[in-house]
Amino acid sequence: MRLRDKKIIVTGGGSGFGAAMCRLFAAEGAKVLVADLNGPAAEKVASEIGAAARPFTADVSDREQVQSMVDGAVSAFGDLDCVVNNAGYTHKNMPILEVDEPTFDRVYAVNVKSLYFSAFAAVPHFRKRGGGVFLNIASTAGIRPRPGLTWYNGSKAAAIMLTKSLAVELAPDKIRVNALCPVMGATGMLELFMGMPDTPENRAKFVSSIPLGRLAEPGDVANAAVYFVSDESAFITGVCMPVDGGRTV
Repeated sequence: MRLRDKKIIVTGGGSGFGAAMCRLFAAEGAKVLVADLNGPAAEKVASEIGAAARPFTADVSDREQVQSMVDGAVSAFGDLDCVVNNAGYTHKNMPILEVDEPTFDRVYAVNVKSLYFSAFAAVPHFRKRGGGVFLNIASTAGIRPRPGLTWYNGSKAAAIMLTKSLAVELAPDKIRVNALCPVMGATGMLELFMGMPDTPENRAKFVSSIPLGRLAEPGDVANAAVYFVSDESAFITGVCMPVDGGRTV
């Protein structure tokens, strides 16, 4: 088992990419805190996994809730090896001037400010134990943006740069920071990214921009994540790896 005895938090773990990571991490031997704003969804995923998982309800845009999440994982598992900052939020694909300010604020609170809160909550613990891992789930949107998602694109570009800067600053503490950048995936946010109904015809327009000819599946992200949270990547930090079927080539 590649993650034997690892203790990992996955935010946004109640669905999509997050749920797939929780399941695969547990299958590889990890203990997983399934954290999600949707408490019942977190409970469902944790119950499906079994004894290796605990559910936790948290809004990652709230500092106190993020701190409670980290403290809860340490209390439940006796330690914490890794935080996967996966929870995300987007505005609907639309012209820049049609995105209202509350929506803009929510995008940046969930996609960017949550990384700030995560660092404040977990870095002291990682320093005390002699190291740790952050894995941020960014997006190809921060590398090769699509029109209509400008403010979301900017939030993911921020996540990519924060990953690199945190990696450099925290390296002396043996804290690694990496990111995955998935292309549009077959998840609950797909129609928002598309800005149109998810019909076969509309989906084909977006798939045509991906050289390998399909959207990202949750398992694609989970498989890549296992490597980055495992000891196999012990000398890897500051990497923001596309999981995109060639979209950003």
